[in-house]
Amino acid sequence: MMKEKIEKMTEEISSLSEQIRAIEQELGAEDVSFLQSYKDTVKRAQCTLQDPEMVSGALVDVAKHLGNLKYRVWEKMLGTVQYTPVTLDPNTAHPRLSLSEDLTSVRPRDERQQVPDNPERFDQWVCVLGSEGFSSGRHCWDVEVGDVRYWILGVAKESIRRRGGFSLIPAAGVWSIYQINGEYAALTSPTTALTVKRKLQRIRVQLDWDRGELSFSDPSDNTPLYTFKHSFTERLFPLFWVGSGSPLQICPLKASLTLQ
Repeated sequence: MMKEKIEKMTEEISSLSEQIRAIEQELGAEDVSFLQSYKDTVKRAQCTLQDPEMVSGALVDVAKHLGNLKYRVWEKMLGTVQYTPVTLDPNTAHPRLSLSEDLTSVRPRDERQQVPDNPERFDQWVCVLGSEGFSSGRHCWDVEVGDVRYWILGVAKESIRRRGGFSLIPAAGVWSIYQINGEYAALTSPTTALTVKRKLQRIRVQLDWDRGELSFSDPSDNTPLYTFKHSFTERLFPLFWVGSGSPLQICPLKASLTLQ
C-alpha cells in the first residue's frame, strides 16, 4: 500500500518537472508565440492532486510515549551507568601495583614497573591512595576483598610519608585495619585483634570527618568491626595495600532517582 503511494507520487513529481521545463522553454520564445500558446500551456500545467487518504488504525498515545520521555531515558541509564565513590590515584601507586583502566581495582605485580619517580608515590609500602581527599562531611565506600590473603584498608592524612619505611598507625597519620592469612586486626599501637565470625568478602569504610570517626563493618549484615576516633585536622585519602595476586575492587554504588 505504502509502496504504491510512493510510486504514484514519484510519477506525479516527474510529470510536473517536465511541464515546468516546457513552460520555461516557451517563456524564452518570442512574446507573440508565447501568447498564442498561453492557453495550451496553462492547461498542461494544471495538476489535480487528490486529498490525502485517512489511514485507518489505532491512534498513537502520544502522551504515553512522549510525556515522560526524559524520565524513561534516565531510568534506563541507571541500569547501565555505574558510580564508584572512590577512584585510585596512579601517581601515588607503588611501582609493583597494577591498576585497572577505570582506576577502581588494584593488584600486585611480580616486577616493578617503570613509572615516574614523583614525590607523591610510595616507594616501600605497596600502597595506593584514592584520588580525592576529604576534609569535611561523611563518606562511604565498599571494597571487595574476596580471596585476597593480605590487605590493608583505611585512610591516610595528606602529609603522610611516601618514602622509606614507617608504621601504618595513627601516630603516622594512618587509620586502618588489615587481614593476613585469615587474621583480622586494627592497626593500632599495639594492634587490636578483631573478632570475625566468618571470612569477610567485602569491607565497608565509613568516614565522618567532622565527628572524627572512621568505622569499618561487614556490609552483608552490617556487623561493626572497628571504629577509630580522632580529631582530624588534614585532608584524608582512602588507602589500599594489597599483598597477594587477587585484586582489591572498589564497589560501584547503585544509583537512585528521586522525584520531587
